[in-house]
Amino acid sequence: MKPFLLPALLTITITSVQGGEPNRTAVRDAIQRCLPWLEKGAAGSTEHNKCFTCHNHGLPIMALHEAQNREFEMSREVLAAQITHTSKHLDRGLENYRKGKGQGGRILTAGYALWALSTANHKPNETTAAVAAYLAGDQEQRDHWIQAGRRPPTDGKEFTTSYVALRGIVDFGDPDDERQQARIQKVRQWAINARPLDTEDSVFRLRILSLTKAKADVLKDSVEQLVSEQREDGGWAQKTDMESDPYATGTVLATIMDCGVAPEKTAVRNGVSWLLANQRDDGTWYVKTRAKGFQPYYESGFPHGKDQFISIAASSWAVRALIRTLPTTLDK
Repeated sequence: MKPFLLPALLTITITSVQGGEPNRTAVRDAIQRCLPWLEKGAAGSTEHNKCFTCHNHGLPIMALHEAQNREFEMSREVLAAQITHTSKHLDRGLENYRKGKGQGGRILTAGYALWALSTANHKPNETTAAVAAYLAGDQEQRDHWIQAGRRPPTDGKEFTTSYVALRGIVDFGDPDDERQQARIQKVRQWAINARPLDTEDSVFRLRILSLTKAKADVLKDSVEQLVSEQREDGGWAQKTDMESDPYATGTVLATIMDCGVAPEKTAVRNGVSWLLANQRDDGTWYVKTRAKGFQPYYESGFPHGKDQFISIAASSWAVRALIRTLPTTLDK
């Protein structure tokens, strides 16, 4: 099956005007300064861990591939190695996927891995088909997917889990499989009726609605809800009792520009300004972890010590968000 493509990216041209709005050169520079860290963190994780990780492989692959398509300076070899690493990880679990068992990390790992491969234009094969079938069959009695976890903001989130599972089915599933297609429609209806509890929920609810082609007014309402939660400083927070942070801000900006509904340009510009103002001198974005560690600690090469995993995820989202504000053809 041909990988699903999001609606055409909306281009929000950032120009230098009175009031301190960022210019295009500043946006490009911010992206370029972060890319080597994403490469280092992804490659370092591969050296220490044979398994695929959503934070150090999935999200960096997406950001690096999009940067490559926009002609930024980066290592094609490093990106290709991470794509191969992800594909081989799924290949090792092929028999268990065929049996409906999956791998460690279950829905999130399988879904994020397929999402990364789809973004990188990986060709469908027997493994991706088996993973998609596993996702379609898992928890089939439910109208969405759930997965327990102790690593917020992603783990244990029903909207996130459901989106990555659904995305895998849409990108690599069988369009003639009635069971798979029925699952897609069931999840869309669940997302329309379900109410998000925090920013992560709102972001991935919008992604589900866009992916399943919900009605325009439903998408518009979801976008407006996210925009209404923007803080006065221009950023977004993971929860109402938290301050603006790069993870929440990056996910919101990238998502509202992906969904096919024109967002309020002022909201996008203010969000971009917040990201540029909060980028660290080294080129990364920092977020303090809320996760309870349960795996042996290791250094991937990305900065910020025990906060490196959420920070590389946030940095990947920030890069993806900033790329979406640039014209299709970059100025030379």
